[in-house]
Amino acid sequence: MASGRAAMVVGAPQRAGVVVSGMGGVGKSQLAARHAWSVWADPVVDVAVWVSALSRDAIVTTYADAATRVLVQQDPQIADRPPEQAAARFREWLASTSRRWLIVLDDVQDPAHLRGLDPPPSAGGQVVVTSRRRDAAAGRGDHRVIELDVFTPDEALSYLAETMAGTADGGVRDRLAGLATELGCLPLALSQAAAYLADQPLLTVTTYRKMLADRRRTLAELTPPEHALPEHQLTIAATWSVSIDRADLVENPTQPRGAGLARPLLEIAALLDPHGIPLDMFSAPPVLDHLTTLARRRVDHDDVNDGLTRLHRFNLITLTPDRPAKAVAVHALVQRAVRDALSPDHLHTLAHTTADTLLGIWPDVDTVHPDLGQALRSNTTTLHTHTTPALLTPALHDVLERAGKSLGGSGQVHAAITYWHNLYGHINSQLGPDHPDTLNTRGKLAYWRGAAGDPGSAVAGFEALLTDHLRVMGPDHPDTLDTRSKLASWRGSAGDQAGAVAGFEALLADRLRVLGPDHPDTLNTRGSLAYWRGEEGDPGSAVAGLEALVTDQLRVLGPDHPDTLNTRGSLAYRRGEADDPGSAVAELEALLSDRLRVLGPDHPDSLHTRIDLAYWRVEAGDPGSAVAESEALLADRLRVLGPDHPDTLITRGILAHSRGEAGDPVGAVAGFKALLPDHLRVMGPDHPVTLSTRANLARWRGEAGDPGSAVAELEALLADHLRVLGPDHPSTMITRNKLTHWQEMVKRHSN
Repeated sequence: MASGRAAMVVGAPQRAGVVVSGMGGVGKSQLAARHAWSVWADPVVDVAVWVSALSRDAIVTTYADAATRVLVQQDPQIADRPPEQAAARFREWLASTSRRWLIVLDDVQDPAHLRGLDPPPSAGGQVVVTSRRRDAAAGRGDHRVIELDVFTPDEALSYLAETMAGTADGGVRDRLAGLATELGCLPLALSQAAAYLADQPLLTVTTYRKMLADRRRTLAELTPPEHALPEHQLTIAATWSVSIDRADLVENPTQPRGAGLARPLLEIAALLDPHGIPLDMFSAPPVLDHLTTLARRRVDHDDVNDGLTRLHRFNLITLTPDRPAKAVAVHALVQRAVRDALSPDHLHTLAHTTADTLLGIWPDVDTVHPDLGQALRSNTTTLHTHTTPALLTPALHDVLERAGKSLGGSGQVHAAITYWHNLYGHINSQLGPDHPDTLNTRGKLAYWRGAAGDPGSAVAGFEALLTDHLRVMGPDHPDTLDTRSKLASWRGSAGDQAGAVAGFEALLADRLRVLGPDHPDTLNTRGSLAYWRGEEGDPGSAVAGLEALVTDQLRVLGPDHPDTLNTRGSLAYRRGEADDPGSAVAELEALLSDRLRVLGPDHPDSLHTRIDLAYWRVEAGDPGSAVAESEALLADRLRVLGPDHPDTLITRGILAHSRGEAGDPVGAVAGFKALLPDHLRVMGPDHPVTLSTRANLARWRGEAGDPGSAVAELEALLADHLRVLGPDHPSTMITRNKLTHWQEMVKRHSN
């Protein structure tokens, strides 16, 4: 043990007791033993007793044995007295003697076992209690409590470097540091790993770490056998198994509450993120049903709370209820030891029960609760890692798709690409290339590549996917039709608006034939067709199409359906594009009122309506109101989404634009100048929004009186547009026209 930790006990006042609490394996007994040997070396100490306090009977027996050694001169018959009586006489002697003594009560399983046996305060004595239980000091107000935790990373590294000096790669500190991290800096795990490596001279730390990462190997295979361990030391798994068994004990058979639930609850926690699990996980219906089946009695929320409290009491988990999204933490090696004991069938059942629970507690809009969204994603990823391929059989579990959607929706579009790429690899190898879930995953991957600013890759991905959908599922399958819709949309985003219109016209005819006129997918196709007609330069046709669509959606879906509300937003936008910004403002004001009523103020659609409203206020000649609304919206988006979410960045751009239109071009330049580095960092240099920000910055530099800078920036931007989008993309042509405009302004300025 580190000398600083031993000093905490040595430095305790002699009249005070010390309670050392902590999870199994942190070194409580070693700390107490080191202190005991240091005290016993002091010649003024007359009596030192070590009690393995595994039960009340063990404590009584040890006290009685000590009495026969210490009190034989005062009471020659002490050896013949009943153990309880002899133990009581020994305790009385401890309270009255002037001699110096030390009592160590090691590994107290239940504080109640000490009732009437806990040595009393004495001028000459000291008591040291070690226990896995957090409540071991209850009722002992005069005892000092030491919550012993795992080593710090530096302590763990120092321990391994000293213990493994002279081994093959024991001097490579970064490898030792990695091993310490993977073992969670747990002293018992570090010592047993070091012993295992010492016994295997040809095994390197690097190879051992690979073995440790292989979830097919159990901890028992990676630690010394029990017979090779120091006396009284258990294996890692056995150390925690004792704690779990104790936590599961039934104190009152008529009121079992959490008794018998500790291990099943820990089995679920063992599959999830060790750094934090949402508290709601453990009382959700799938988990309650699972526990009810195992316990053969009805298990409710209170029973679960008692079971979690038992695990917390024995330091098997850590509860922080003030952080509900990450209220339950578990040491990673505790999780590993628990998982090692699960049969394949039980692991499969647990995986699906846990996945069902994660999906059930996942809010429809998790951006309103970003901490919860992040925790759910992290726990889903951990669950899939520990249980692969359970969530891929017999089909892809919905929670894996929900996690990918949440990741992209949080604004982490590049992370979403990585997520879907990895998931595609797993599912393709497990289910084969033609399985519907494999094809669906390819579609998600293509979509997020487009969302990350590469519509060309999205088009290529959906073209290849459509070929396979036609071959595997046929032309009229819903997934085939959906792939055609996405392909047409991304063609438009890639600059081929005419191709998008043609694609949606053909798709609409097929959806009318296959699904009928009132099917939601048919109605959505009409909305997409109207949108791309507007993008192609025909806002009047777009307005007419959307007006007719709203009428049908009101009839079929109702006024508050998300699709109806979305179409109203598109219609307002297209009215503005058709040179009627006043109507756009009026319709968006009405839409915002309905979205606030139906969805609430923090829903992404409500926030999106507010930014559209600010934009059209500028176009309607009221930039001052747009500035005020954009400032308020930015504050809300920072609160709800965080500073790096794409929607937050877009809001900053609208605010800068509004300031410029309100007569503050210098303020607009400052806003776009500050925004551009964040777009480059978050979205990348070639994302359409990044390119648009550069165009806006160039424009407002010119408006602020620096047309030369506008020309220089637009020349660089045009080169990138040509490289990224090609010469015929609308954005490229717009940039070329703006460059011509500011070149003319430079000429006028020079004249």
